[in-house]
Amino acid sequence: MSRRNRKYAVPGVARDMQTFKAEVMRREGYDVDPNRPDDVKYEVAKDLGVPLSPDGNGELTTESVGHVGGKIGGSMVREMIRLAQQQLAEKDGQK
Repeated sequence: MSRRNRKYAVPGVARDMQTFKAEVMRREGYDVDPNRPDDVKYEVAKDLGVPLSPDGNGELTTESVGHVGGKIGGSMVREMIRLAQQQLAEKDGQK
């Protein structure tokens, strides 16, 4: 399975995003190798019943693969929102 070439709006943030993904998915109960956080997708896929494999996934539907990415991305977005709310609350408390 080929990797997409991700481009972030902030240069140099790719490593931090991978670390963030590892932390979020660890809190979700997944065993994440901090050196290979993208591999958590295989554990998530297994939990969701999606036969994702590193050798090729041409037979999988977009919908089934989207469930895996959605679980990971959704968890990350929820955590980003929680952190933003926390920062706003702390900022309001300092006034």
